[in-house]
Amino acid sequence: MDAAALRAAQAPLKEKYRSDPTTARIPTNARGDYRDSEVTATVDGFAGPVRAGLHSAAGGDGTDACSADLLLEAVLACAAVTLRAVATSMGVEIRDARLAADAWWDARGTLGVDRQAPIGVQDIVVTLTLDTDADDATLARLATATERYCVVGQTLATPPTIRVERA
Repeated sequence: MDAAALRAAQAPLKEKYRSDPTTARIPTNARGDYRDSEVTATVDGFAGPVRAGLHSAAGGDGTDACSADLLLEAVLACAAVTLRAVATSMGVEIRDARLAADAWWDARGTLGVDRQAPIGVQDIVVTLTLDTDADDATLARLATATERYCVVGQTLATPPTIRVERA
């Protein structure tokens, strides 16, 4: 897709959302269950079911997806697609890319060993290494726009509300 095709695809949507902002509020969801008896949860994802479980550092056996890894995969996917859309819109050619998301988490916080230890994934860094002729100023603009428009990255600024209800 080139910049003209992207603009053509997005133009009617942008006009619709400008003229009727309520149509821009798009529902999204994820569903899952405890279909297995272990300490796991199976989430029915776009590419099929994903069984998430405890990381080996938290008592798991390492055979299930770790929620921290799933989070990084979501951040990386969102940032990479966002950057590609921004680059397309700007007319920046990307011949190839290497994509990475790195972070850490402290098992002491997760396991309640130390109340001072952080809980959650910390210091997420997404690195998008591009094979491109774009200059450094353009790469900086791509980074700024990607950070601004990355839905998953922006979502991390506000923790989710967690409700537990009786069936």
